[in-house]
Amino acid sequence: MKPTDMDATHILAADHRTVEGLFEEFEKATGSDRKAKLAAQICTELKIHAQIEEEVFYPALRGKIDDDLLNEAYVEHDGAKLLINDIEKSGPDDRFFDAKVTVLSEEIKHHVKEEEKQQENMFQQARAADVDLDALGEQMLARKEQLKAQAEKGGLPPAELAVMRV
Repeated sequence: MKPTDMDATHILAADHRTVEGLFEEFEKATGSDRKAKLAAQICTELKIHAQIEEEVFYPALRGKIDDDLLNEAYVEHDGAKLLINDIEKSGPDDRFFDAKVTVLSEEIKHHVKEEEKQQENMFQQARAADVDLDALGEQMLARKEQLKAQAEKGGLPPAELAVMRV
């Protein structure tokens, strides 16, 4: 992604590629320290990504694209957040650590498919709707920078569920 590319869907797709790369690295990693570091990076990237989607992107699309697709996205985010919070509380010594990261990867692949790869996906619908994707992209990047700075300073709090109850 070029720094001048402000299209919200391009920003989100770039995030998807970043996380896919981290999941691939995790699959190949052997040392528990390396796995812990990669899992932490994955969780941070996903928390930031989900937050900018839920605060900026999804609300701008409500009523302009298929509501069922948006509702599913929120529920998928919450499912991923449950795993993210559990992964962050555990570590590579947890017997199910690798399995949790693997299942998170599978959930994210499914979510990415619905946002950008399947027919009539969310990104296509957003492009076809009357949505200023560049203005959304600017808002998302500004919020992303705030969240990254927070993550670097003291870390992000646990991911908050948007629609599910536990």
